Amino acid sequence: MTTPEDAQPEGKPIPREFPPVVYLPCVEAVADAAQARVAMRTTRDGRVALLAYSALDRLYDCCGAHQPWIVMPTPGLDALQKAQPFQLLLLDVVIPEEKRQEGAA
Repeated sequence: MTTPEDAQPEGKPIPREFPPVVYLPCVEAVADAAQARVAMRTTRDGRVALLAYSALDRLYDCCGAHQPWIVMPTPGLDALQKAQPFQLLLLDVVIPEEKRQEGAA
């Protein structure tokens, strides 16, 4: 599990041991993945974080059983960074139940 202290800094390459695909929480469920809006989180210090999960069961365990999601090949994160900038990339972070997306708990 990645903690904020171990977060991927902006501008650094993704580590080789990072999973080849990741599951990303989305704002809402959509029929067409091209229409998906990836849910970002703001940290206490104001940085935008992308939460990624190495497996679907981890996404459900960490975000709630009703969390909408998309799967993305890890190299696609570069394009996501350009379209929806983020400063941190966090892997397999548990979201406390009271902080989970409304309607996704």
